[in-house]
Amino acid sequence: MNLPGRLIVVGVDGSPHGDAALRWALRIAAQPGDRVRAIAVRPSEALLPGTSLAFQPHGRRPAGQFPPYQRIATIRREFPDAPEISVATPHGDPATELVTASTDADLLVVGAHGTGLARELLLGSVSRECVRYSRCPVVVITPEAARRLTPAAAE
Repeated sequence: MNLPGRLIVVGVDGSPHGDAALRWALRIAAQPGDRVRAIAVRPSEALLPGTSLAFQPHGRRPAGQFPPYQRIATIRREFPDAPEISVATPHGDPATELVTASTDADLLVVGAHGTGLARELLLGSVSRECVRYSRCPVVVITPEAARRLTPAAAE
């Protein structure tokens, strides 16, 4: 069923898994008239335990480059017929923010981070929470799928 005007929400975090989720949404899910919203949750400024102020000024976790606007724009250019992407950058817990965004969405797409055998058997905490509590259907891009969806030039 391809209803025009759907809202597809994609969790992006600047990782290959988040990139693969965005690629999947643009390649497979997005139809003419759809809207794509990338949600890049800003990490909270938590104090690092046992941090030397010489290495981390003020004992805080460095913010890094957030949100990953350049990565989102680069991926968007790979799909000339895909809809434009709006970017939201809330602060907080990624799972909570994505579940909240799913309230208005028709589809939620997230990437699952897997490291090691035990993690490959289970979904990551964010994707697991999204599957459990989302208000719309959820697509989880696994690490294997992320490898298949990543262009050779990007590896």
